[in-house]
Amino acid sequence: MNAPDATPQVAPARRADVRELACTLGRAFFDDPVAMWMIPDPGRRAKALPITFGAMARHHYLPGGGLDVASDGLHIAAAALWSPPGGWRTTRGQDLRMIPSFLRAVGTQFSRARQADELMKENHPEEPHWYLGVLGSDPTFRGAGYGRALMDSRLAHCDAEAAPAYLESSKPDNIPYYERFGFVVTGELALPDGGPTLWQMWRAPR
Repeated sequence: MNAPDATPQVAPARRADVRELACTLGRAFFDDPVAMWMIPDPGRRAKALPITFGAMARHHYLPGGGLDVASDGLHIAAAALWSPPGGWRTTRGQDLRMIPSFLRAVGTQFSRARQADELMKENHPEEPHWYLGVLGSDPTFRGAGYGRALMDSRLAHCDAEAAPAYLESSKPDNIPYYERFGFVVTGELALPDGGPTLWQMWRAPR
């Protein structure tokens, strides 16, 4: 599939979009340091990531109203998973619905996933904000403006609400990308067992 020459179309995701956007995010995060640390085997990782993102999108982000997709009119090229102010914590019911998918996806590496999740929760800002949990573009479409379109759309919403935004970057190369949108690094989180570093980034409203 070649990246088409099309203007990105941003829209809220529908439940019918979850399967495709999960596959898009699975390809986007295949070489992500956290994904590689959590699921070292490439074959298993390729299967596990769409399952994981699908569960997160279906049970947490879609009900929260922060699930956005960017498409070329035919394919979902990129997706962003946002939690609204006060809504970044998963509920017990959401956890119970997601855990079977997580166990099926990561198997014996589930303890690593839980460690990472607990570390991020312990260090999460308390001030109300929009939280960007996941942003990813299919490698075929990368560099064509789909991620930027998603960021511009949701950050305009944040600014209209005078709400800050927060994320954790798992790649140092992505820090300058987020800085262009007004995010600044506020801290670093080192995952256990020799895991990679996450960079905490905060954006004040404009």
